[in-house]
Amino acid sequence: MIVLSGTIGAGKTSLTQMLADHLHSQAFYESVDDNEILPLFYKDPKKYGFLLQMYFLNKRLEEIKNASSNPTDVLDRSIFEDPLLFKLNADLGRATSTEAEIHESLVQNMMEELPEVPQKKNPDLLICVQVSFDTMLERIKKRGRSYEQIDEDPSLYEYYLSLNQRYSEWFDKYDKSPKLAIDGDKYNFVEDQDAQAHVLKMVDAKLKELSII
Repeated sequence: MIVLSGTIGAGKTSLTQMLADHLHSQAFYESVDDNEILPLFYKDPKKYGFLLQMYFLNKRLEEIKNASSNPTDVLDRSIFEDPLLFKLNADLGRATSTEAEIHESLVQNMMEELPEVPQKKNPDLLICVQVSFDTMLERIKKRGRSYEQIDEDPSLYEYYLSLNQRYSEWFDKYDKSPKLAIDGDKYNFVEDQDAQAHVLKMVDAKLKELSII
């Protein structure tokens, strides 16, 4: 399976649909608009942070199970990003360090590949869409989710800034599968058809290199 990664507003959902259409495969999306816990988290992060991560962990494992039989199915978020996000919340005082450690340990244990279990959990390819902080803020404002807006909660500025910085470090250290970085500022595949065609060629080349297509 192919998984997408990147900060809020990087274009993961759009690229997921583009890839699924291009590869004639199935797309799996992060539960956001129908997520009843997410708005509660933004109102009271410390109270609902751990519950939200458990919700996402359960949903992501379900998606991995459903997508693992087809090497070109596309998931719009990697489960391996979750510890990064929750660790940031802990560092900002929006969760406890103990909760973050328990969550990271749980992800590692649940994603460990076991030789006697035929079902694979790790992706065949991780694609990370990398965008600048300014682009990130612009897209968050453009999509208009009230609980994501800095105007509604000024503390989100520091959260988003730190999140964007940490993603680069996370991607550099990621080693669970082959990976591909896409410059989302240079190739605005969401709005530019030429950029979209170029990104699809990049992905096709990587998939051929890995003998996935």
